[in-house]
Order: sequence, then C-alpha cells, then structure tokens
Amino acid sequence: MKREARVIAFAGILQGCRLVHDLATQGRADAHAAQISIASIFRIDAADAAAVFGGIGGLRLGFEALIEQVEGNGRNLPVTRLVLGVLRLQGKLMRNARMRDALRTGIESAQRQADHFGCGHPTVQARLAEIYVETLSQLRPRVIVHGNPQHLSNPQVVAQIRALLLAAVRAAVLWRQVGGSQLRLLVRRREYAMLARGLLARSTLDNG
Repeated sequence: MKREARVIAFAGILQGCRLVHDLATQGRADAHAAQISIASIFRIDAADAAAVFGGIGGLRLGFEALIEQVEGNGRNLPVTRLVLGVLRLQGKLMRNARMRDALRTGIESAQRQADHFGCGHPTVQARLAEIYVETLSQLRPRVIVHGNPQHLSNPQVVAQIRALLLAAVRAAVLWRQVGGSQLRLLVRRREYAMLARGLLARSTLDNG
C-alpha cells in the first residue's frame, strides 16, 4: 500500500534526524536504531519500503518520533529543522545526476567494508561520513546540526552524525519514490500519525 510505504519512508527520515539530534546534544543515541538506519544506506534495490529497513521492527524510534511530531504537546523543533534540511538536500540531489552517480559509487565501495566489519563498526561509519562530505555536504544550503560543542568536537560522534544524515537522505529519496511530498504531508499529517500508530503496534508484535 502506497500510503503505508510513505509513512515507513518518512519514519526513516525522522529516525535518522532524531538520532542525529540525540548524538549532537547527548553524545549518544539508540545503537540498534542507528545500525538499522545506517544499514538502509546499502539497500539500494530493496523490494519495498519496509525491506529498506530490514522490516518495520527497526523503525520503532521513527514511528514514535512521527507520532510525537504530529500529535505531541510540543514538536521537537531541532528535529523538524533537520528534517526540512534533509528534504531540501534530497531535492538538490535529485537534480544533480553527477552527484547521484558519485554517491552510488561511494556507497558500493563502502559495501565491502560493511560486509566485513558490519554496519555498526566505526570504520564503516567513518567511510560513510567521508562519502557525505565528498558529496551531499557540497550542496547548499548545508544541513546545520546544533548541539553540545563537546560532542560536536568528537570525531567519532561527528562521523556517526554524517553517516546518519546520509541515511536520512536515503530515506527521503525513498519517500519521494513512493509519492511523498511536503504538501501531501501537510494535508494528511493526521493520517500519517494514525498509520504510524498501526505500524508501531505491528512492529512491537513482530519483535515479540
């Protein structure tokens, strides 16, 4: 179902952005969710939206963030700004065929490291961060990440943030591919939240 696929993809964007915010402000983030998001970068030709994330069970943080952003008492404005920045970046990427090719080539080269070390390994995250700097970071305006200067001066945290921004952009590409748009999101945000609740309940059952 296309509507469900859009919610899954948008939850992927939110999960990546939420993890970036947590790393920037606290120096740590949900390790399992981060690994799921980073692994999604390598699933370029997945069968469907859920398969990009290895099933909906890995997107619990994203579904929770989506529901919170739509129905919560107060939106997380830093996360909202990150999402908007990622969507702008995705739009510019889609208009730049040379950068898309460079990004795909870089990801395919990093795949060998991921196969050897695993997606959660610092070496893999450092390589993905390099790819982000060489490609998406060259587009303007850049995505600005605000947080604790102590954490943002830690090279390992910065590498993970960049890898997760790459994951968020990958989810944004997927969202567009399944028909997502900011206008549709604005008009149907309650429907997104309702579907996210159902997917969250299913992901809990899938995880036992």
